[in-house]
Amino acid sequence: MSLDFSAPFTERTPRIVAAAKLHRAAGRRKARAFLVEGENSVEAAVTTGAATDVYVTETAAQRCAEIVKSAQYLSVYVHPISDKAARSLTDMVTTTGIFAVCSPALWPMQRALAGKPTLVSVPVATADPGNAGTLIRVSDAMGADAVIFAGETVDPQGNKVVRASAGSLFHLPVAREVKVESVLDSLRSRGLQILATAADGEVELDHAGEVLQAPTAWLFGNEAHGLGEELLEQADHRVRIPIRGRAESLNLATAASICLYESARTQAQAAG
Repeated sequence: MSLDFSAPFTERTPRIVAAAKLHRAAGRRKARAFLVEGENSVEAAVTTGAATDVYVTETAAQRCAEIVKSAQYLSVYVHPISDKAARSLTDMVTTTGIFAVCSPALWPMQRALAGKPTLVSVPVATADPGNAGTLIRVSDAMGADAVIFAGETVDPQGNKVVRASAGSLFHLPVAREVKVESVLDSLRSRGLQILATAADGEVELDHAGEVLQAPTAWLFGNEAHGLGEELLEQADHRVRIPIRGRAESLNLATAASICLYESARTQAQAAG
């Protein structure tokens, strides 16, 4: 079904005004919805059933014809919008011209940990949206069972986080729990060992093969302050990543990528 761009929604159309408010956390809570932008995110939102409405400019509709077609086939409302409307919806310098309003995608923590998880990513007090989204994406790529944001963290449904996740937010269970102790108790109740990254860890990642074979939840600390001694003491093992060059440290997303890769690789080998 072709779209009629003779009278597209403008930046003053009530639906566009309402969608623009979803950039703010308060707006997302009130509407119980969130906004995503970009081909990867919109396609994932549509194909997983999270999208309720798609907004697209004429140029983007031509470029993203398959996404538009899929949305229409799946009975997702697709609305033509003007370029000005797109600029009112974006938080980037240059808009992609395609957006989706989505139903809440976060899972209750207990449901996210249902079954027998073997690899869980637990970012603690993560503040940077780019790191948060990248961590979701890496966890998805490494076959993690869930991502649990613990403590006071950035909103996983914020547009920058979703964009950095490249659609992975919609691919695996992602939960958010302010009480870190509740997260740790839930992880232990599922039989997961708790590993924490630490510069002075007693276990070096290169020699952690036997440890990594067990079902594991990785704690990843805040970008500026790490995990803190009190939380590190609650981990079953502190693991250090060997740095052989002159870099002083690794950022959150890089460290998480290395640890999750090693866990996934070791578990796959142990499973034959």
